[in-house]
Amino acid sequence: MRHPAEISWFSALCDDDYEFMGVPDPALASSLDHCRDIVMRAEEGGFDNILLPSGYALGIDSVAFAGAVAPLLKRMQLLVAVRCGEMWPPQLARQLATLDHMLHGRLTVNIISSDLPGEALDSAPRYARTLEVMEILRTLLSGHHLSHKGEFYNLELDPPRIVRPHDRLPPFYFGGLSDHARDVAAKAADVFLMWPDRIENIRTVLDDMRKRATSHGRLLRFGYRVHVIVRETEAEARAAARRLMSKLDDTVGEEIRKKSLDATSFGVRRQAEMRDEADDEGFVEDNLWTGIGRARSGCGAAIVGDPDQVLKKIEIYRSLGLDAFIFSGYPHADECDLFARHVLPKLDHGPLFSREAAR
Repeated sequence: MRHPAEISWFSALCDDDYEFMGVPDPALASSLDHCRDIVMRAEEGGFDNILLPSGYALGIDSVAFAGAVAPLLKRMQLLVAVRCGEMWPPQLARQLATLDHMLHGRLTVNIISSDLPGEALDSAPRYARTLEVMEILRTLLSGHHLSHKGEFYNLELDPPRIVRPHDRLPPFYFGGLSDHARDVAAKAADVFLMWPDRIENIRTVLDDMRKRATSHGRLLRFGYRVHVIVRETEAEARAAARRLMSKLDDTVGEEIRKKSLDATSFGVRRQAEMRDEADDEGFVEDNLWTGIGRARSGCGAAIVGDPDQVLKKIEIYRSLGLDAFIFSGYPHADECDLFARHVLPKLDHGPLFSREAAR
C-alpha cells in the first residue's frame, strides 16, 4: 500500500517573492510579517510542512525565523534549511533541539552544503565537511556522547540537555546532483531532494541513488522541489506564467541568478540546460515550464496547468517513487491559496515522518 505524499509549501525568506519576476515589490520583501503570513496561509490551507530557505547574502535567517513562528503553529511541520558550513555543529544541534521542543517534535531539517561566508572550499572537501556535520548532529540529537575525530572537527562532549533522545530525530532532507553530493545523501540523509527535470532524468537519478544507499545498507525517501502555477483552465495558467515574466529585463534576471551562493553548482547548471532544451514557450515537457529560471537560481521550473493536469503530473512523479513535494509559486501567499483550493484536497497526503516514530 502506497504511503500518503508529504505536501509542503515554501516561505520566501531569501528575497524571492514577486508579482512580476525581477521587479522588486517592497510589500513582498522578506520580513517577519510577510514570511509569517505565507507560513500561516500554508497552515490554514492544510499543507503538511513548509520549507524555510536559507541564503547568507539574501533575506532573513531561517533558524531565527523558525523560532518566531514555531509557537504559532498548531499542526504543520517546519522544514528549516541550515547552511551547515556557517554553523558550529554542537551549537547548531542545540538550536535544532530547541526548535523541535517548540514544535512538539515537528521539526524537519534541510541540510545545505555551504561554504563559510567569505571563504570557499572545493566540492570534495566541502561535502566531506558536510558529512561530518550531519554525523555530529545525528549523534548529539540522539542524546549520545560525541567522540568525533575527523578532518574538520575534533570533538569530545556530551549532548546539550535540551535534546530529545527518546523520540524520533528531526529527519534530514538533502539535495545535490554531483557525485560528492550523492555520496553524502546516500550515507547520511533521510530524504534526497531533487529539483525539476525531465521524467527520464528523474528516473535515472532515483535508480542511481537507490543503488548508492543500498551499498551503505540504507533506504532513502525521495522529494521534489518545484514551482507551480495552477488555474481553472490550462489557458489561464499559461497566461499567468506569461504575465509573471512580462516585465523581466533579462540583464536583471542574470544579476538575480548570480547573487545566489549556489549559482555555479551542478544542479543550477542542469536547470540552465533545461531552459536551452525547452520549446519557444519555455516548456521542456508536458506542463513543465522553465521560464522561472530566467530570474532565479536553484529550482528553475514550474508545473503549469489546470488542476487535473497538475494532479496528473504529481501522480507521474509519485509512480517514480517521489513522495515528498515542496511547492511554491508567485506571489507565494496567493499561489499557496490557489494550490490549497484546487489541488491539495484531491491528494492523499500527510507528514512523511510521524513524530511518534522512533528511529
